[in-house]
Amino acid sequence: METLDAYLESLASDAAVPGGGSAAALVASFGAALAAMVARIARRNPKNASSTEALDAIVERADSLRAEIAGARLRDEEAFAAVIAAQALPKDTETAKAERRQALGDALARAASEPLRATALSLEVVELLEKLLEFPIQALRSDVGSAAEFAGAALASCAYNVRTNHRYMHDSEVVALQEQALQEREVAMRDALTRVRRQVEQGSPDGA
Repeated sequence: METLDAYLESLASDAAVPGGGSAAALVASFGAALAAMVARIARRNPKNASSTEALDAIVERADSLRAEIAGARLRDEEAFAAVIAAQALPKDTETAKAERRQALGDALARAASEPLRATALSLEVVELLEKLLEFPIQALRSDVGSAAEFAGAALASCAYNVRTNHRYMHDSEVVALQEQALQEREVAMRDALTRVRRQVEQGSPDGA
């Protein structure tokens, strides 16, 4: 398994992969991991004795999200690598040009769909964090806030990657559908982050 230091060395190199979409997924996974941590610690709090099943469910989903986001990171890297490979295809004949155009179109569509999928996972991380704020976790609210900001940043970064690929795609129907889904998630994330920030700043009335 690649270490974080090794990944960052790859990210800092002059190679095109990994890039922004991959890094965005990694940031989202930090948010999911923190959500799981907060839920596990909250489960030990006697004040949550009657809520262990709910917290266990949050832990399970947060761990699952982290795994899904890890997969999304790898798929994003594969998708962008396919774009680079398609760009390198020969175009010295009309047949070669047509094959290259098709391969590039397919690769770009995938390179847009993967970060778009990651936006849904990032949004779900914040939705989990909102559920955690219903429990007495005063000492952990900064972790919830940090996790939410990671997920929000991940979605924003993924959005850049989706729209960059849209500029080169020729299927206007696919682009329109993806843009609509992206905008809906951006609005949902903005609203969720506003709620989380407000609750984190206000704190818990019981001071737990």
